[in-house]
Amino acid sequence: MRSVRCVAAAVTLTLAFTLGAMPVAEAQPSGRFEREGDRGARFEREDGRRGPGRADRRSREDTVMGLSRERLGRIGPVMLEQVEKGQFPGAVTLIARRGRIVHFEAHGFRDAAKTQPMTRDTLFLLASMTKPIVSTAAVMLIEQGRMKLSDPIVTWLPELRDLKVEVRRTNPDGTTTTEDVALARPITVQDLLRHTAGFAYSASIRSPRLKELYEQQNIEGMRGNISSEEMLRRLGQIALVHQPGTAFEYSISTDVLGLLLERVTGKRLDVLINEMILEPLDMRDTTWHVAEGRRSRLAEAFDTDPLKRPLWGGWRAFENPSEHNMYFRGGAGLVGTAEDYFKFAQMIADGGAFMGRRLVSPRWVDFMLSDHIIGMSGSTAGSTGPGYGFGLGFAVRLQDGFAVAPGSTGDAMWAGVWGTSFTIDRREGLVAIIMTQGPSTRLHSRMLFKNLLYGAVVR
Repeated sequence: MRSVRCVAAAVTLTLAFTLGAMPVAEAQPSGRFEREGDRGARFEREDGRRGPGRADRRSREDTVMGLSRERLGRIGPVMLEQVEKGQFPGAVTLIARRGRIVHFEAHGFRDAAKTQPMTRDTLFLLASMTKPIVSTAAVMLIEQGRMKLSDPIVTWLPELRDLKVEVRRTNPDGTTTTEDVALARPITVQDLLRHTAGFAYSASIRSPRLKELYEQQNIEGMRGNISSEEMLRRLGQIALVHQPGTAFEYSISTDVLGLLLERVTGKRLDVLINEMILEPLDMRDTTWHVAEGRRSRLAEAFDTDPLKRPLWGGWRAFENPSEHNMYFRGGAGLVGTAEDYFKFAQMIADGGAFMGRRLVSPRWVDFMLSDHIIGMSGSTAGSTGPGYGFGLGFAVRLQDGFAVAPGSTGDAMWAGVWGTSFTIDRREGLVAIIMTQGPSTRLHSRMLFKNLLYGAVVR
């Protein structure tokens, strides 16, 4: 009976948002951020003119900002179906068009035991959705003249000056040998931003030797806390997996970028990101750890998810890195809400400004969302599906077709291992976010949500 009551509560929660209680928000030229409930429902044509007759009014009532209300209504039942199938305990989904939130719903449950209904202010481990935020801060510093894309990273990180590259050779007798050779050119800031430095993640390293070194030396901090100085010292003794600038290899590059930003500015990464991005965008729920008074708001993965235990052991989300001698992980450390991340994503969608605050110039946003790995080996498909390249901190779609979900040439996305994902489609004026904590089902959930998103766009 308890299970039935919990499911009923989740259904009631989702239907409450779907059948009229769903607040929407709109970015106003004056810089105010209004919800529809503040001034009553009012949807008009993009040009602001009223329609001439009753039929036109009925047509406008069926859509909001060109998205079908009926088709948006599919999202809630599908999410609850995923909860019942055990894909994840719950989810928060948000869709905006041209800065106006047209869908913002909580589905299912916040906790693994399915006793607490999901709410829209639930906190999620953002994991790799940290990367676009830290990458944007790097671009802002480049805009300020503090560094250049072409600068060698050893300018600020001398611990990495003696790096080598592992080369594997097949001998005439069929055996394989390895040799560490000199870098053909230095690693640059651009290499860190586009994951072409030659670093890797231990889970995906194909070289048994380098995989063992990454794990033994605790480069990713998964086996315990490690300071920034010690991490860089140890990393400087491990060979790269390829020559810089030759291949896309999803990696710890953004972690290294975060440490570089600390050296460039003389500030801790948490302080820097707060000053440059979180505070200007009023992302007040986005932090580097979950303080004790906020822990009840943190979403959980099912205990049966095979990735939950190994991932949670390395995350230590309840510890403030500055108090535990742990470097701030620029590639994975943030915790936040769907609404907070919408503010960041909408800023990128709007060419670098949000609510009257400009963070990045439009030309730099265009450059960030261009393909920077043309002609290189490697692929983003493990995170994005086929059809994407990679810019400066964001995956970017290369053509309308070929991919496994709809989208537009130039749309940008990235995702986190715990089950979070976002899409920025500037051609369609769309920003969409799904937040779950289902690491083993993350690829399924992000593509399923994309299908629902574009299925709702009717004009």
